[in-house]
Amino acid sequence: MAAGATYEPIATTTLGSAQASVTFSSLGSYTDLVLIVQAKSSNSTDDPQLYFNSDTGSNYSLTFLQGNGSSASSSRYSNTSGGFYCGRPGYTSAGFTTTIFNIMNYSNSTTYKTVLLRSNANDNTVNYNAAEAAVALWRSTAAITSFTIDGGTGNIASGSTFTLYGITAA
Repeated sequence: MAAGATYEPIATTTLGSAQASVTFSSLGSYTDLVLIVQAKSSNSTDDPQLYFNSDTGSNYSLTFLQGNGSSASSSRYSNTSGGFYCGRPGYTSAGFTTTIFNIMNYSNSTTYKTVLLRSNANDNTVNYNAAEAAVALWRSTAAITSFTIDGGTGNIASGSTFTLYGITAA
């Protein structure tokens, strides 16, 4: 993000009842996007996932770091078809998880898309994550024109909130 960047609110959605998915398709013309998700799934073994342009193919890669104050771990996943997790799978009993997605250069049509993520759950663990990922890559040169947060095998719980910001360079 450029120094002096300005966040402009694009849209906010709060679910009044459980839903299978939420889609944003009016992204506007910005340098970058920031999506803040406070959500959980109705299924205790799954969490909502973010997909770009309805792509559910094996085009997502994740490298994550996780720490809880006394231990740390990291891992890498390549060629995943699960999109980017909006929380920690299997932790729905801990409450809503907040995940912040920084989506870089989303409208560029010549490069892969880089996403920085950080998340924390109500279980005293602070993660840089979307399934505990610090940095992620969508391996497509297509401009991002829409994204969907899908509930996976469950629905996205009532009360989940999704806020999208556009960032313009100063």
